[in-house]
Amino acid sequence: MDYILSILGPLGEGSLVSLELFCITLLLSIPLGVALALMRLSRHRWLGVTVSGYLWLMRGTPLMLQLLFIYYALPLLPGGGIQLPDFPAAVVAFALNYAAYFAEIFRAGIQSIDRGQYEGAKVLGMNYPQTMRRIVMPQVIRRVLPPLSNEFITLVKDTSLIYVLALNDLLRAARGIVQRDFTITPFIVAAVFYLLMTLLLTWMFQSLEKRYASHDA
Repeated sequence: MDYILSILGPLGEGSLVSLELFCITLLLSIPLGVALALMRLSRHRWLGVTVSGYLWLMRGTPLMLQLLFIYYALPLLPGGGIQLPDFPAAVVAFALNYAAYFAEIFRAGIQSIDRGQYEGAKVLGMNYPQTMRRIVMPQVIRRVLPPLSNEFITLVKDTSLIYVLALNDLLRAARGIVQRDFTITPFIVAAVFYLLMTLLLTWMFQSLEKRYASHDA
């Protein structure tokens, strides 16, 4: 027990890096995902095709490859390239990647709303932005909670990928202690950290689903 308490400090610092990436990614990717979903559903065909190509690229290539490309390949582009520090590079890669997945979730949610509600809002004098904000999106949020829950939990685990950029996240901190002390205990403690974070997210989404279900009733 004394040993576990002694390694909680470094592992806690690593978990803060993981949590910071998790929170920033959500703050950036969810609004971007909603915007991409609306653009894909746009009447302008060229806009929908462009967004579809972006979604195909981001969902069809591994997140680790995107991380490595942004951090190592962008600086090599002609004209000096784009050099990003490790953590901002991770934020950009995660936000762009998860925005693509959120876009598809929100697109499906928007398309599940009956067309009659759009027509009813139009009769009431609402324009398209008002219809989306007051009528459509509140229902969409309720319907997309289960797939959003899955993506949130996946994001918690995917934060471990920033290990490849030498960021001192939870997994890297655990491995450093394992190599130093020749014991797998830090890996077990790190697993507990991840499990606790996913447990908290699961509880949060279950509470939200019950809340919306009670409102429907």
